[in-house]
Amino acid sequence: MIEEPYRWVEAIANRREYIETQLASGSALVALSFAGGIILLTVGEQKIFEIYDRIGLGAIGHPGDIERLRMTAIELASMEGFTRSAADVSLRRLAYYSLSPVMKNAFEQIYGAPFLARLLFAEVGATPAEDLFLRVEYDGAIIVPTREERFAAIGPTKATTERMQIFLGQGWSERGKIGDALTLALDAWTVGQIGEGESPAQGEVRALRAEKIGNGVVTAAILERGGRSTVRYRPLSRKELSAVPSS
Repeated sequence: MIEEPYRWVEAIANRREYIETQLASGSALVALSFAGGIILLTVGEQKIFEIYDRIGLGAIGHPGDIERLRMTAIELASMEGFTRSAADVSLRRLAYYSLSPVMKNAFEQIYGAPFLARLLFAEVGATPAEDLFLRVEYDGAIIVPTREERFAAIGPTKATTERMQIFLGQGWSERGKIGDALTLALDAWTVGQIGEGESPAQGEVRALRAEKIGNGVVTAAILERGGRSTVRYRPLSRKELSAVPSS
């Protein structure tokens, strides 16, 4: 009996190591505010989604687990909107009281399968100061950027996520236009794909962009600020993305 808690702790440590290994090859994802809304961007297969009206989701991980969590988020938000009102659907409520407990429980039940996924949520507000970003880890932990950080990122590892956050903090501006936001997001994505041993200067990041993208396809969406429609989510077209300078 005395050994049981120690076995559980060891099992959790092994589970964490396994999940980190599985996520290490994923494509980074970036979300940031600008005057016209929030940009969500990644490279590769579609892992950016609309959740509800003002809320978008990006993720790294196993496609099946991402889909299960996406559907859970959509169902919970839709139920909240139906029983109360669309204005009552809150990203904080969705993450803290619904998704986080589900992911935490799956992670700690060592005889069941955990979620192989990191989630990044964004909720657009009336102004950039009211925009909200939340990162939800596979173990249910929630990370909220500071008020000054109107951006967020998830990388293949926690170290790359931290590097991306620092890079975004150095380049972000509230007055940026959509082209500036896309450029910064793509450069931050590039930082998220750089290996642990590489430390390029900020001016060298754009030169590495084409190499890191390779044959991948840039995928991006915007949560538009203002407008008459209640639905703010809109995928960006290839024409809009082609406006991003390559160097």
